Amino acid sequence: IVEHPAGGYKKIFETVEELNEPIPAKITGIIPSWLGGSLLRMGPGLFEIGDEPFYHLFDGQALMHKFDLKDSQVTYYRKFIRTDAYVRAMTENRVVITEFGTAAYPDPCKNIFSRFFTYFRGIEVTDNCLVNIYPVGEDFYAVTETNYITKVDPDSLETLKKVDLCKYLSVNGVTAHPHTDADGTVYNIGNCFGKNMSLAYNIIKIPPAQKGDFGMTDNYFVFVEQPVKINLFKFLSAWSIRGATYMDCFESNESLGTWFHLATKDSAGYMSSHKFRTSAFNIFHHINAYEDQGFIVVDLCTWKGHDFVYNYLYLANLKQEWEEVKKAAMTAPQPEVRRYVLPLDIHREEQGKNLVSLSYTTATAVLLSDGTIWLEPEVLFSGPRQAFEFPQINYSQCCGKKYSFAYGLGLNHFIPDRIVKLNVQTKETWVWQEEECYPSEPLFVPTPGATGEDDGVLLSIVVKPGAERPGFLLVLDAMKLTELARAEVNAIIPVTLHGMYKPQPRSSS
Repeated sequence: IVEHPAGGYKKIFETVEELNEPIPAKITGIIPSWLGGSLLRMGPGLFEIGDEPFYHLFDGQALMHKFDLKDSQVTYYRKFIRTDAYVRAMTENRVVITEFGTAAYPDPCKNIFSRFFTYFRGIEVTDNCLVNIYPVGEDFYAVTETNYITKVDPDSLETLKKVDLCKYLSVNGVTAHPHTDADGTVYNIGNCFGKNMSLAYNIIKIPPAQKGDFGMTDNYFVFVEQPVKINLFKFLSAWSIRGATYMDCFESNESLGTWFHLATKDSAGYMSSHKFRTSAFNIFHHINAYEDQGFIVVDLCTWKGHDFVYNYLYLANLKQEWEEVKKAAMTAPQPEVRRYVLPLDIHREEQGKNLVSLSYTTATAVLLSDGTIWLEPEVLFSGPRQAFEFPQINYSQCCGKKYSFAYGLGLNHFIPDRIVKLNVQTKETWVWQEEECYPSEPLFVPTPGATGEDDGVLLSIVVKPGAERPGFLLVLDAMKLTELARAEVNAIIPVTLHGMYKPQPRSSS
């Protein structure tokens, strides 16, 4: 395990300025000639406003990054998204809209009566779209997990339009991790207030214009309900309580365990007869899910136990000295990549025996007397305080299909310090790592015309704080996980969460 006593990781949680124009990168190595396009990334870039800090990793204001690869040249550009949260904060020089873990207070300049009424004005939901960017038809949207998405220009990085999904869909919020079918149909999952103060889940389908995340196979959606709930009463009353945030509304309970829900894709329907449950774990990301011989195989990045992992992602924790970071991580849930197998064909008389007959997995599913099916996983990857997170696959070839390879960001006690390739069939791993380097989610881009699943490159933005050019785009050979090239810029780049690769449009000639 690589140690980080110098604490260079603190730099990826510090405020940066946007750029007035793209800056050129210095290229070492050889970038494949076919790789032309833009790597777009979202993440926090403003970690305090005036003398008011943002407290949580998911609170910093949305900064959009772009590495452009064109004609053997690389440039880097970034701009803040002009959300309401950002514009109002910059105008008033304070936190105006409550973020995930940072509360907004009424304007101190207002008199006591108007401040009092501010508390009871109702929930003002943030539009701080720092988590991801994805296309819908020919448009591009920066997103977080609320009902607001922001249309952006992927070339100029200009903010175009704030969109309230509540005007089009019966949702209060949707995930920042949609799925896209080959025909361009976008699927997502959201929640809405149901009967008797309950929360209901909605699957959303956006047809193609021209042509928590959850899992999707050819015929099914898989949704994992973890033992972390939103206390609806707290949520609805939080904005009338001084200093309350979204984080204050979460409750975790080990006795709830974890439930797997299935829904059919066409035509849409919830499979209420299939009740799958297992012991408590947290989940940020699904890796992949697919159907095989009457079973659904679901591969997940999990954190063992009911303790809410977001509690460990406050910036104060992540910016401690290395020994303190390690100490805090020791009390957090242990990360593990797990495979669960859900049988589709269930008969009462099979109670008590393992229903999984796939030869290549040790995962089990047992029908209990109450009609539920108890799942035990196969562990695909596990290391002490070493997480495989922000997973990526060869999406165009393997989403919803049986596959071999996953690529992830390695978190060492929550600090991102390596890129990992995992063979989910053999459990073999490959690692790219460099001293005092902090990479981000590796995006897989297939070689044009390739048939091999791992024939392509991985793109990751890496920060090396002590270097002369501290930010760089890393290009790895996805097959061997060896470095092909890097494009270094004279700019520190803060932590990024998710993003996408936008290929260069093909010329019509």
